[in-house]
Amino acid sequence: MAHNHSHDHSHHHSHSQPHQSGRAFAIAIVLNTGFVAIEFAYGFIANSTALIADAGHNLSDVLGLMLAGGAVLLARRQPSKRYTYGLRSTSILAALANAMLLLLACGAIAMEAVDRFNQPPVVESLTVSAIAGIGIIVNSLSALLFLKGSQHDMNIRGAYLHMAADAAVSLAVVIVGLTMFYTNDYYWLDPAITLLIVIVIVVGTWGLLRESMRLVLSAVPENINHEAIEAYLCQLDGVTDCHDLHIWGLSTTETALTVHLVMPNGCPNDAFIDDITHILEHDFSIHHCTLQIEQGDTNHVCSLTPKPHAH
Repeated sequence: MAHNHSHDHSHHHSHSQPHQSGRAFAIAIVLNTGFVAIEFAYGFIANSTALIADAGHNLSDVLGLMLAGGAVLLARRQPSKRYTYGLRSTSILAALANAMLLLLACGAIAMEAVDRFNQPPVVESLTVSAIAGIGIIVNSLSALLFLKGSQHDMNIRGAYLHMAADAAVSLAVVIVGLTMFYTNDYYWLDPAITLLIVIVIVVGTWGLLRESMRLVLSAVPENINHEAIEAYLCQLDGVTDCHDLHIWGLSTTETALTVHLVMPNGCPNDAFIDDITHILEHDFSIHHCTLQIEQGDTNHVCSLTPKPHAH
């Protein structure tokens, strides 16, 4: 049986500009690419597997920075008929790729460290410390470039974690290099401290991996209170019920919402919609919302509602 009914589809949005971090990514990529080349070269000169492994780790971070920086640029693309939300979600994919890349790098470093326990190599420890010292400066400067943006953007937080982790790795290499230089012994400290740092990096990265994976699956972002939003919508004047509430991340910084509001007397005016949009944005961090007004005279069932099993 066909049902004839009309809906008031009210659509409002307020897109925040992606974080202006393109310059920060460009500077960090140039700095770290140069350092990777230097570290690889001196790793071979000093016969240091520690420097070579760290250079490989830094190289993976440069690739991660390129992914994240590219996502920042793509997020600025305007919506089109094909990509009606623009390319904002590339920031989510970049955050996920960053987390996975860092975990893979940690696995490679851990394997190298375990191998070195069996036969710690003799290296030019003073050269190792000097190059790693440069690494501390380069990675610390790079991390500072992303510090501010990391508080609000998961994608930029991934880049910040990369650089901060690299600075910690370089510091450990400096300490180990100096210890080996002054004692001509304790070569086992190199793989031991490396494994400890790997554990710290994995713990710090796991949250980024989990959150980005949830956003890829269109889960409600962690900073959004689903219950509070639903309670607010249901208590609005004239609203007797709200259903089909969906909340998901458009990007690592923007959130979208759709909902059906049952209003038997209909929507009073556009100002009513404007007020809801304003409160959703400023009180609940919803940047893009679509509200469907229904009078409740027919039974609207969302296509995502589980169907009853036939007996």
